[in-house]
Amino acid sequence: MSKTIVITGCSSGFGKLAAVKLAQGGNRVYATMRDIGGRNSEKAEELRSISKDQGFDIRPLELDVTSTDSVNAAAHQVDEESGSADVVINNAGQMYVGITECFDEHELARQLDINVVGVHRMNRAFLPAMRVSGTGLVINISSVAGRISIPFFGVYHASKWALEGYCQSLRYELASSGVDVVVIEPGPFSTALFGTSPAPADKDGRTSTYIPSVPQSLADMSEAFGQMFENDEVPTDPMIVVDRMVELVEMQSGTRPFRSVCGVDFDVRGMNATCEPYYDGVISAMGMEDFATLKAK
Repeated sequence: MSKTIVITGCSSGFGKLAAVKLAQGGNRVYATMRDIGGRNSEKAEELRSISKDQGFDIRPLELDVTSTDSVNAAAHQVDEESGSADVVINNAGQMYVGITECFDEHELARQLDINVVGVHRMNRAFLPAMRVSGTGLVINISSVAGRISIPFFGVYHASKWALEGYCQSLRYELASSGVDVVVIEPGPFSTALFGTSPAPADKDGRTSTYIPSVPQSLADMSEAFGQMFENDEVPTDPMIVVDRMVELVEMQSGTRPFRSVCGVDFDVRGMNATCEPYYDGVISAMGMEDFATLKAK
């Protein structure tokens, strides 16, 4: 059955590929992005051309996850044209990388605004109609960085660890409404996320106060990731994540796992398998087993 699907961050990467793949399956896809009439106008037009030439229903739509007005306007347009969204895919994000101390409070706040508060804006805009309909799916693109920690990703880790806790709580709260919430945890993938990672402005020069091996390790790690993306034997094809999005959309309600790890996982799959019984036990100990079961429409 055709679904109405809203995807954020469709100017490139997972979002763009998912918009095409899901539309190819007969769904109506709102491919949202920032500045659709400006810097992303060509990218929006490319999706329109694909839609027209191949008979897909892809509808580029202006949406900036850091603006409540923009998110609400997009949700209103979707509701007016198509009714309640069946699926919302919170894909938009950025990855700040650098010596953690060197990011100032404004840069940290910006990272959290995009990766966490932006998801919350989307949910507040789209969940009311989904709850009224008694069904729906929210897919949140997290990261293995939401389950582990390594040097130089402290600001990014803060956003993804926050997102994981937020989404798990939301999943419990929405279960009685029939709305499913899941996360996908990609490892490193060859998308624009790495190529556009903001570094700290470091206006007070703190990088220079670290021993040389620290910034050198950051440079070495960046080079190692680049080599990983060039190795055909390493699973870094973005379609791996897109295919998982499609699988989750097509799964029967009530059968979807909360977490899906994709690509190089740094053994996060094993961590998730170990922790899952503990999470279930906490809910059971609090007498909230009903919150763990998705209500069937």
